[in-house]
Amino acid sequence: MTDAQDMIQGACHCGAVTFEVSRPEFAVRCNCSTCRRYAAIWAHCPPNTGAILTGQDHVHGYSWGDRGITFHSCKTCGCLTHWGPGDNAQGDRFAVNLNMADPKDLDGLRVRRFDGADSWEFLD
Repeated sequence: MTDAQDMIQGACHCGAVTFEVSRPEFAVRCNCSTCRRYAAIWAHCPPNTGAILTGQDHVHGYSWGDRGITFHSCKTCGCLTHWGPGDNAQGDRFAVNLNMADPKDLDGLRVRRFDGADSWEFLD
């Protein structure tokens, strides 16, 4: 069981969409055509434990290409909060955007660069 102090909470700007996630060993910054534009820092579940707490019905979805994942943004403030399985997904993994968390909660967190544009490998 994850200790409450090891959980990171986040919310979009207006607070309609909230999440929590266990503090990851590392976060991921991807350079694929979508993620580089969003400038998100992802905590993937699994391996981390997380949940969308509120607002799952208050988001717009965007998916393209193979439709393996759908990016979700708040309908009110527009913040990108998470991605989840798309129409053609295999499994139910998702990730939350740690940029929605309080920056002090991310102190010391390693951010790994992932090459989603080409090699599908970590660059560090």
